[in-house]
Amino acid sequence: MIGQPVLPPDQSQPVSPLSLPMWIWLVVALIAGAVIPLSFSPFEWWPLGFAGIALYCLCLQHTNKQSAGRVGFAFGFGLFGVGASWIYISIHDHSDAPPWLAGFITVGFVAFMALYNGLHAWLWRRYASHVYPNLGFAASWVLCEAFRGWFLTGFPWLFLGYAHVTSPFSGLAPILGVHGLSFMVALEGALLATVLATTLALPASQRLQSVLPQPALWALLAIPVLALASGKLHWTHPSPHAPVSVGMVQGNIPQELKFNEIQSSLNVYAELSQPLWQSDILVWPETAIPLIYQEEPELVAQLSAQARSKHTAFLTGIFYRSELGLHNSVIAVGNGSGVWNKQKLVPFGEYVPMRSWLSNLLELFKLPLSNVSPGPANQPLLQAAGLMIAPFICYEVVYPDFVRQTGGDADLLLTISNDTWFGASFGPLQHLQMAAMRARELGRYMIRATNNGVSAIINADGEIVARTRQFTAETLQGNVLVYAGTTPFARFGSWPVWLLSLAITGFNLWRGRQPLQDNTG
Repeated sequence: MIGQPVLPPDQSQPVSPLSLPMWIWLVVALIAGAVIPLSFSPFEWWPLGFAGIALYCLCLQHTNKQSAGRVGFAFGFGLFGVGASWIYISIHDHSDAPPWLAGFITVGFVAFMALYNGLHAWLWRRYASHVYPNLGFAASWVLCEAFRGWFLTGFPWLFLGYAHVTSPFSGLAPILGVHGLSFMVALEGALLATVLATTLALPASQRLQSVLPQPALWALLAIPVLALASGKLHWTHPSPHAPVSVGMVQGNIPQELKFNEIQSSLNVYAELSQPLWQSDILVWPETAIPLIYQEEPELVAQLSAQARSKHTAFLTGIFYRSELGLHNSVIAVGNGSGVWNKQKLVPFGEYVPMRSWLSNLLELFKLPLSNVSPGPANQPLLQAAGLMIAPFICYEVVYPDFVRQTGGDADLLLTISNDTWFGASFGPLQHLQMAAMRARELGRYMIRATNNGVSAIINADGEIVARTRQFTAETLQGNVLVYAGTTPFARFGSWPVWLLSLAITGFNLWRGRQPLQDNTG
């Protein structure tokens, strides 16, 4: 039941119809975590998200307060060990790190990420699993994801909700955002575990009779119905503005050549762009021009003049220097204007957390140190073809509330990236899926231009309507629509879900300290 405790709060040892050694539950939890990434792109087997959480909750039902943290850590290690395996490629293929060092750093990163799940499991079992364990699990899961997306600038990757950009649950995205979807997935998985645990503990002849009256079963069935009904709601709609033609160039420049053969790279982009200058908006990806804006006035003037002569808004990634330092930026020229300096930097890729402690270690192992500075908050949006464009550079697009605050009222969303760092891994397609979630949350078209794929046009429902292949030099042309209206998520962000999760967790903490009552009814 929703209100039935998994374990009585005064019980120190787990009770289970399956008496198995703890190491078996650790292995099962590891497998449950490894299953979750299969619900994301490129696989998109979204039901596995529910299955993985249900299996994990079954493992937690066989823990006590002391062992829950270990089971949570095992789950997290499986989740990030598979889902963030691209970290190894980023370190090994794009630095001088030998395989053993890249492997060591990757394992260390995965273990650090797994600590979040270990801490979540320990806190949930100790403080929030006594009264309303299923709601408590979902609420504390969301708070854990939110903390992980904030601490040390955050790693907001592999949130459960990302599997549901276009699933039957996607109608909840413009209402509750990705954190709301994560809440629903976690709750569904916990409810499924409760139904299975209660049913399997009974003789086969009594199972059907026992399961039908369970509130957990009816809640389990009600949530998909609610999600499907929400999908019938349309919060934004196409405006009277004419379709906007967009061209994108995917240069496929190898990372080792990007900063060493700059003129050759620029020639590739110039040649591919020739048939695209008639577009209303022409986009080159992140650092397509690996030079500093202030040091290349002739190049910028040439591109601006060509864009003006074709009545095109030209947007490109470039470096930009300000009084705050050197920035990873995107500029708009021609029939456009503005500069956007990247605010959300990639940890260890563009900045080093705790630099005073770690810089000497990174230099010892010949790992790259970056000197890119974050841009200021509250920057104005770009102007392009008479429209307000909300730009996001690479990692910025994975922060749901940052994108909401910046682009909630924009005409179009834009993200440029250099996913070369991911190599041939899950990373680029996971990144694309997160960009699609931002379009779904805000009910706006998203333009996505990358160096080596996937470049795409994403509609206001989070559907990819046009895309390039990976690891090819090619262009993408298409039309985007300007949408009007505001989604509830664009208006309120993740705060309703966070506050609800805090309220549930707080109530469980308070109620768990009260004398044990009969919660079986």
